[in-house]
Amino acid sequence: MLTLATMVKLWPHGNDKIAGLREGMVASAPAVFAKFDFNSDLVIAQAMAQFSHECGAGTEVIENLNYRAEQLVRQWPSHFTPAQALQMQHKPRLIADQAYNGRMGNRIGTDDGWNFRGRGASQCTGHDGYVRLAKASGLPLLQNPDLVNTPENFLLCAVADFVACGCLQYAVKDDIVSVSGMLNVGHIVRSKDIIGYSQRVAWLKLWKHALGVA
Repeated sequence: MLTLATMVKLWPHGNDKIAGLREGMVASAPAVFAKFDFNSDLVIAQAMAQFSHECGAGTEVIENLNYRAEQLVRQWPSHFTPAQALQMQHKPRLIADQAYNGRMGNRIGTDDGWNFRGRGASQCTGHDGYVRLAKASGLPLLQNPDLVNTPENFLLCAVADFVACGCLQYAVKDDIVSVSGMLNVGHIVRSKDIIGYSQRVAWLKLWKHALGVA
């Protein structure tokens, strides 16, 4: 089970971006875990390892889109010409709308890229991602995406997304490759194709130790 002592130890700066985040997560944990059949410390460890990586243990709760021109061209070569990158560098809203324009369910030529940028412990991104998460969590996230980043909803949204992405069946089996693939890219891939895979493994080791999972 999630305790405040464990959260303070593993997420030492977890309240820096969202005041009361750790306390809110711990308070909501019993109801959230029961609702989504998180019935073992192994499953909790698997999920918390992923969340710890995705949101930097609470320090990266919203996608940072403040890129330099060269970073834009390197990360999204098919979405930014060199000229566009120079024009939009260090302008996060413009970058979001250009990078995510017409993708992940975002409407072309709208502010959807910015409105539905990555948030929360699972870094839910894109209009379709928020539709899925709204349905899974029961929250009106299309009208207010920032609800993801409130202390009382943070764990709810993370766990709901984890389950909606199809991770739970692999977490039960202690299959971190498949859990990471489903959450990170939406399907099972090789570990080398998963962003931050080695960090996810390291986090899992920490969470297993903290929760007493052999």
